Amino acid sequence: MTIRVAIAGARGRMGSEAVKAVTKRDGMELVAALDYKRVGDSLAELEIFPPNLNVPIFTNLDQLIEDTRPDVLIDLTNPQSVYEHTKVALMRNVRPVVGTTGFTDEQLNELKTLAENSKVGCIIAPNFAIGAILMMKFAKEAAKYLPDVEIIELHHDRKLDAPSGTGLKTAQLIAEVRNEKKQGHPSEKETIDGARGADFEGMRIHSVRLPGLVAHQEVLFGGDGQLLTIRHDSYNRESFMGGVLYCVEAVMTIENLVYGLENLI
Repeated sequence: MTIRVAIAGARGRMGSEAVKAVTKRDGMELVAALDYKRVGDSLAELEIFPPNLNVPIFTNLDQLIEDTRPDVLIDLTNPQSVYEHTKVALMRNVRPVVGTTGFTDEQLNELKTLAENSKVGCIIAPNFAIGAILMMKFAKEAAKYLPDVEIIELHHDRKLDAPSGTGLKTAQLIAEVRNEKKQGHPSEKETIDGARGADFEGMRIHSVRLPGLVAHQEVLFGGDGQLLTIRHDSYNRESFMGGVLYCVEAVMTIENLVYGLENLI
């Protein structure tokens, strides 16, 4: 069976990598692209893609689904669009694979219910890099023994959300095995607001945004006379594509919403 794939955000840095990955993958066919504005009739018209890539571009998701009948929608857009894209896809029996972050808890709960009721698989992955997933798994294990932890996530300066989805997901996983605990001196005072980073159940999350970065994170665990550092670095967006393709195949086999690639590997 060939999996018919549509990509939302194909012109973006992640999206263009996904276009290349899907078109090279046996058993997958790229049937459509979704864009927020009219940029042409097909990807072949855009300089960043090969001239023989005659994949139609749509600005309306309902029309895209009606005309091209994809099995899977890969969404690599932005926090302002992703919720509506995911909801429409689920309602139209298209299986979303989402790499965009920025969902609220209420939105995630609604999408989870919608996926379960319609028995349509959905995967929302804050990070597609296999190494990043292992980093989160290792951090959760370490937190059982070293509960004093701070997260430093570093991304390019065009990223819209802070903390990153990976940073937040890491904190959530750690919180599953760590009792809430305020870290630092009890009388600690910030002389500049935000100096200690975001507070998540007493652990701190620091977001760095600089040109030249792609996606990086380290989790620091402090103990008596010791420091454990677990770090992952993505140096280019090709590092995410193995996870994207894995999710496209995996989402065809499930009938619910899975949040986090660590729940599948």
